[in-house]
Amino acid sequence: MKDSIFTKIIKGEILCYKVYEDNKTLAFLDIHPIQPGQTLVVPKTQVEYVWDLSDEDYSALMSTAKKVANRLRQVFPEKSRIAMHIEGLDVAHAHLKIFPFDNDVEFRNRPNMEVEAGHQQLSVIASKLAF
Repeated sequence: MKDSIFTKIIKGEILCYKVYEDNKTLAFLDIHPIQPGQTLVVPKTQVEYVWDLSDEDYSALMSTAKKVANRLRQVFPEKSRIAMHIEGLDVAHAHLKIFPFDNDVEFRNRPNMEVEAGHQQLSVIASKLAF
């Protein structure tokens, strides 16, 4: 299987705005977030579907998701909810999208993928979220 963009990030071949890392998972900011603070949580094992992860890797992924969600609640206290998407549309590597939001408009926002990422803002948010 060809390395996904997430595997390249895990290997350090592509830079990211890292929030959390352990031996099984990596969490980093999405450069085109649905809402500011959107964090991607990925298993270090490359599989296409979350449901194909081993029980151990799945548990590690969900444990990291909980840590990231609670951290988002601390850093974005003005937001009333934290969402988690498991959709697998953009990258064929199991991943979770976790982000703060207040209402259905924010939840359903579609980022403009053609706009350059706001690296200054991402750097600031990553420093606040980093464990």
